[in-house]
Amino acid sequence: MPHDTPLISTIVGGLVLAFIFGAFAHRLRMPPLVGYLIAGVLVGPHTPGYVADQNLAPELAEIGVILLMFGVGLHFSLKDLLSVRGIAVPGAIVQIAFATLLGWGLGAFMGWPTGGSLVFGLALSVASTVVLLKALQERRLVETERGRIAVGWLIVEDLAMVLALVLIPAAASIGGEGHAPVEPLSAALSRLFGLDLGIGGMIAMTLVKVALFVALMLVFGRKLIPWTMHRIAHTGSRELFRLGVLAIALGVAFGAAKLFGVSLALGAFFAGMVLAESELSHRAAQESLPLRDAFAVLFFVSVGMLFDPNILIDKPLPILATIFIIVIGKSVAALLIVLAFKKPLSTALTISASLGQIGEFSFILAALGVELGLLPEEGRDLILAGAIISIILNPLLFFLCDRMRPLLDGAKREDVAADPAPAADAIAAQEEMPPEDDEVHPTALRGHAILVGYGRVGSIVGQNLKSSATPFLVIEDSDKRIGELKAQGIETLAGNAVMRETLDLANLSGARSIAIAIPNAFEACRIAEQARSVNPSILIVARAHSDAEVDELSQYGADTVIMGEREIALGMVDRLAQVHHESVPYEDSHGPDTIAPTDDPPPERE
Repeated sequence: MPHDTPLISTIVGGLVLAFIFGAFAHRLRMPPLVGYLIAGVLVGPHTPGYVADQNLAPELAEIGVILLMFGVGLHFSLKDLLSVRGIAVPGAIVQIAFATLLGWGLGAFMGWPTGGSLVFGLALSVASTVVLLKALQERRLVETERGRIAVGWLIVEDLAMVLALVLIPAAASIGGEGHAPVEPLSAALSRLFGLDLGIGGMIAMTLVKVALFVALMLVFGRKLIPWTMHRIAHTGSRELFRLGVLAIALGVAFGAAKLFGVSLALGAFFAGMVLAESELSHRAAQESLPLRDAFAVLFFVSVGMLFDPNILIDKPLPILATIFIIVIGKSVAALLIVLAFKKPLSTALTISASLGQIGEFSFILAALGVELGLLPEEGRDLILAGAIISIILNPLLFFLCDRMRPLLDGAKREDVAADPAPAADAIAAQEEMPPEDDEVHPTALRGHAILVGYGRVGSIVGQNLKSSATPFLVIEDSDKRIGELKAQGIETLAGNAVMRETLDLANLSGARSIAIAIPNAFEACRIAEQARSVNPSILIVARAHSDAEVDELSQYGADTVIMGEREIALGMVDRLAQVHHESVPYEDSHGPDTIAPTDDPPPERE
């Protein structure tokens, strides 16, 4: 057996150190990804000690990007994508142009050639797929209007960067500084027919290939992929189903990149989006989640490996200027663009914070620019430093936006109150304003019940609370469910109950009970802990899937924890008792086969 195992050592070294430093970061109340980046720096070539494989780490990280975009596609329908095209397309184009102009200005000031300055600006204009999606998922915003606009914006950026990767070599060759065009189809036509397509032809070829890929996915993929997954599901093999999910995600992404020239992330996104129309999409998302999280960690480790800490000492002012463009310039531009489209302030702040960082496409552009001799190595180092620092600062940017929103909303209300316009004009102006679907307001309820989550379990609890005339409100993050709840006249708060601000809006201190119906035990524990600290006398009821989760939730303050498997087993025991011991069957509104627990003890077992 060979002892040289770079793949194993890279995975083990990256994951172990990421776990250690991620745990430290979490203990210090910092995002775990900060620890992942530090782990990457430690296993990189610029620090002493073990050095991970420089070629394998980025490829492993790319798998994480593929699986992450596939998961987003599973929750992002074609209807959602088309619904935001009016703002995502022009917004992304204007923001890319503005950030590229700022980067070009910085490059020109440092004496770089025009081509290198433009590559530098493009690299600063595109946000990281992993960072943006992680931030939205942690705040459970992917399925909200803000999340859909941010993801649609990201897709447009990806398409623009795919086009840039084709144009940059062509521009370099025309300027005599680089190689010949590398677009495969254009090169083949040049060899076969002696045609020189030029930049215009290469753009047309790229757009045709991307359009062909999208058309194939929407026409054939929408039928073939769900049909394949249903056939696999009918085999009853969970192992085959999980393998099928991974094969579709990775296979479509790789095929799209090789055959059509689109990015791996974009190919995986469309694979997930067409599978989302299947009833098995939720199960597919669950099966891909563990690998998705593990490889996403490797992405951050690979980014850290590229970072040379010495640049912080050697080039402090250029680094500050680069960070200003990424964190401030891009964010302000996105904020103004979204507000110009008359979207709510909460939407503008979320999108501006989401885009205030750079990532994987920036590294690809930087590497290409250096390879073609357009971008000096100093520019690549600045891009890497800007990526690392902007990724670390991104959670802080979200925090500041969350803090700014109430202040700006308060100033807006004061302006309205000070307006001497007649009441009729004020009412008319209010009617003309677009609805702010994402805005949340404090509840006026007291002595009420709080229901967290309105899925399969939460909906049953909610309907019983409603039928018993118990005052309650629901905390939910799915736009679809929120719309259904509001249509039923049920008070709803849009947001994540893990956030203290959301619980405060639900008047946690004045509530009598809280039912935590979400299946995620980690989030449930945090909610229970906060509920108990704010309101010591509140009744906390939660759900669990194992004895360990029952114990953990109880330690964090839950009064009653219901384990679904145990209640199902008790129901089955009661039903069996009707046959074997002639006990009286229980009937309810759902039919004679719905069994409730009885007072009789279950039969003894040997």
